[in-house]
Amino acid sequence: MNSNGIELCESTTDAVHPRFAKKPVYALGGMVFGLCVGFKIAIVQLAVGPDKTKNIANAVKEIHKAKEKGAQLIALPECFNSPYGTQYFNEYAEEVPSGATCRALSQAAAEAGVCVVGGTLPERCGPKLYNTCTVWDSAGKLLAKHRKVHLFDIDIPNKITFKESEVLSAGDQITTFEFQGVKIGLGICYDLRFPEMARLMADQGCSLLVYPGAFNMTTGPKHWELLGRARATDLQLWVALVSPARDTSAGYVAWGYSTLIDPWGSPVAKLDEKAGTLFADIDLSTIEEVRNQIPIRCQRRTDIYNTIQISK
Repeated sequence: MNSNGIELCESTTDAVHPRFAKKPVYALGGMVFGLCVGFKIAIVQLAVGPDKTKNIANAVKEIHKAKEKGAQLIALPECFNSPYGTQYFNEYAEEVPSGATCRALSQAAAEAGVCVVGGTLPERCGPKLYNTCTVWDSAGKLLAKHRKVHLFDIDIPNKITFKESEVLSAGDQITTFEFQGVKIGLGICYDLRFPEMARLMADQGCSLLVYPGAFNMTTGPKHWELLGRARATDLQLWVALVSPARDTSAGYVAWGYSTLIDPWGSPVAKLDEKAGTLFADIDLSTIEEVRNQIPIRCQRRTDIYNTIQISK
């Protein structure tokens, strides 16, 4: 206790620092001070059609609507500017950051004064195509670019066969960025199935992982929420899953059900299959709470096993 009668806690976990070092904080009446409280997120589940111009305009409109409701970070879904399918990627592809979609996102972020996680778009880079997520700060500057690392190649007999690798190239980078002093990690759809990738982002200090993704009507009901909850529970952080709305007339039908999951592994907010926007507060104190009560991060036996990043 200091001279002002405020109890000095011995330490608390720093949810932002990559090594989660201990630091002193002050406690008064059961409340902890000196920590970043968090921010308000909007997860936008967009309806996507064949008209690229309309898709972009709809995304911009929803960004401004989310800002009016207090959102500070706004996340869009996978392939929000184009139908999802290998037959569409080449037609809808554009360069980053000079393409029409990027210019619109940059302008919207700057005009609204928010950070925009721009879902994904088909990116053209020379002869290659990528499935790429761009992030824009409140000044409209490109903060980060993540190319989908794990391509969606699956074959479930009598259900679904899909091979992104027929058209797309895979990214080779782990991608994180900072927003208001909070580190955030990016993955795209199939990346969600790989816990090693999420572990590396958590080890770099991420408090939130954002996954734009278009799970389908076979894998969606089985694994969409399950995998998100697994990543949140294992790593004791927030996870945002951002899907397009379901269109049963499309060649590829997305599951929908965009969801925000807290560090306890509990879904705190969820949409259904229709277009809409989910608003929620990302409370960083929840990360502190979970990691202090169940301290698995410092209990890992890295003398026996570990997850390491291979430099590129």
